[in-house]
Amino acid sequence: MNWVDALFRPRSVAVVGSVSPGKIGRVLVDQLLAGGFTELVAVNPRGLGTRGVSAVSSLRELPPGSSPVDLAVIASPAATVPDVLEDAGKAGVKVAVVITAGFAEAGDAAGELEILEVARRWSLRVVGPNCAGIVNTKHDLYPTLETRPPVGDVAFVSQSGALGGAVLSWAEEQGVGFSKFVSYGNGADLTDVDFLDALRDDEETRVVALYVETVSDGRRFMESARRLTAVKPLLVIKSGRSDSGRRATISHTGSMAGADAVFDAALRQSGAIRVDGIEEMFDLCRGFTMLPPVDGRRLAIVTNSGGPGVLAADRAEASGLRVEPPSDRLRDRLQRKLEPFCGLDNPFDLTVQATKDDYRDVLVDVLAEHDAAVAINVNTPYLDAAPLAAGVVAAAKSTGKPIAASFMAGGPAQAALPVLREGGVPNFATGERAVSAIAALWRQSQRVESQGDSTGVPSIPPCEPEPLPWDRDPLEPEAADWLETLGFPVVERRWARTTDEAADAVRRFAGPVAIKVVSPSIVHKTEAGGVILNVDGPEEAVDAFERLDVLAGDDFRGVLVSPMVSESVEVLVGLSRDPQFGPVVACGLGGVFTEALEDVSLRVAPVELEEARAMFAELRGSAILLGTRGRPPRDLDALAELVAEVSRLPFRFPRIAELDLNPVFSLERGARIGDARVVLLRDEEKP
Repeated sequence: MNWVDALFRPRSVAVVGSVSPGKIGRVLVDQLLAGGFTELVAVNPRGLGTRGVSAVSSLRELPPGSSPVDLAVIASPAATVPDVLEDAGKAGVKVAVVITAGFAEAGDAAGELEILEVARRWSLRVVGPNCAGIVNTKHDLYPTLETRPPVGDVAFVSQSGALGGAVLSWAEEQGVGFSKFVSYGNGADLTDVDFLDALRDDEETRVVALYVETVSDGRRFMESARRLTAVKPLLVIKSGRSDSGRRATISHTGSMAGADAVFDAALRQSGAIRVDGIEEMFDLCRGFTMLPPVDGRRLAIVTNSGGPGVLAADRAEASGLRVEPPSDRLRDRLQRKLEPFCGLDNPFDLTVQATKDDYRDVLVDVLAEHDAAVAINVNTPYLDAAPLAAGVVAAAKSTGKPIAASFMAGGPAQAALPVLREGGVPNFATGERAVSAIAALWRQSQRVESQGDSTGVPSIPPCEPEPLPWDRDPLEPEAADWLETLGFPVVERRWARTTDEAADAVRRFAGPVAIKVVSPSIVHKTEAGGVILNVDGPEEAVDAFERLDVLAGDDFRGVLVSPMVSESVEVLVGLSRDPQFGPVVACGLGGVFTEALEDVSLRVAPVELEEARAMFAELRGSAILLGTRGRPPRDLDALAELVAEVSRLPFRFPRIAELDLNPVFSLERGARIGDARVVLLRDEEKP
């Protein structure tokens, strides 16, 4: 028996810990019995049983011929856990769920390491410690401290036991049933990655929801998530959106690639859906488990009130759905059925006089040329909402297309809710939330279609690590020369260390130039006044040199002289390192607008050309690159190639911590790097 079956479908369960009233062991036994699981044995030093459950003083003393114990649920004191695991291993137990707290979360990392060492010695898998247990509703298995949820098709994996318990407690109220629940706590052994892999092939689960604070291994997490999302949706709640714990960075890229932004990028690459909180998670769980797939973007909104219909239409367009007016043929058909005061432009407003037949017939008609519908009802106290809900259910059954309902306004709508639930139509608190669920289903269908043979998860390119030519952060001229030797397109330049060399550089370029200070202490040159543009002639060059010399003081290392580049759009391309996911590549609008606009696209590196193109396409300022107001479009293929090549650098050169190419001059044909900064890993950070 593998660990997955032993955990979720054990032949027998041992509860280790006191079963006296009020003790956790007793709670676990009560939960298991109440759920219908009876193959139990209690394990405690006094060998005391409870409620007819037999007991032994140690797992070593299991009676011969008894049902094999596949799963041990441990709630004994922390100091006893390693010995209990030793006994479990000798008894042939496959998996242990350690409810007991007081390990790494309480400062006892050594105790947690001892747990792991014992488990590995006996090939015993461990959930926890410091967890709230597990559930398999379809096997009547409830060894958990939390509420027993209704049976359904959603598996919920949570790093936090308390939050997991809250979700299970709200499940019935929210109309969501669960197949499985796992609280993995400290994750000393089994972690998020293991459970995502286990649930991929679980026929009892249609949707997986995950709450994490940190992921155990960023790239393994992405690979597991991608494997899972190829066959079923993965909804992720991630706490900790702030960057407060992140180390200070020097480069533009490092300052903008915050931990949360990187996590977002990793989820997109993995095909997972990030939700903002528990409400949205429940909404999408209802949508994914109760609605058929949404195969297109055309949405019909059928309502009995104009305002909520308009709000829903606004949300639909913001979500990428299309709320299109009806065809002439459909309009004529509806006009023959409805009163003249009804609105027929989509939203279709049936007004407060709407009947059961109106909802049914209009939904059936509009779904002949739309892909999905949202049915909104703002019920008044003097009307019975149940028949109207029955009309919506009838339309859903007749068409087989996705219909999400929003029977609003609290008490007056209550009679509709059981009708919708029994009819398999999900209800949402507002029309906007119903629309968001439809949009998520549509994006999921697009995501699955687009995956094809592509893994979407970056694989580390096979290459031998190469040394860098410096032992400290290079100056800009050194970084530019190095990039050029690697084949990157860099603007022409001269490094001038004297006024004579600066004047000679201007003569060589024969036209206006840009002159930049070279100094290890001036990182962001434009902000510091270290860039002088449109310098024309030797005398202006000497004056610029002397001004920059004064600016830099003792750290002045000369100036870099480059010809001015016209008819370009400035772009940022860069690298940084994330502690969970490793190298991250970024692109965005560059120059002085980088931080001002904060319009940056991120991916976990490396990326291929197609992914690099997608990064530029998702920028809010992408229209600038595509050509506006008569300006020709930029060479996006050249930019994508540059991003893809940059994304491979940290694997060839592992000492690169951060890289900024800003600006990159994006031209009608090609691209040129105008400024380069490389930051090395410090000795204590070396990979």
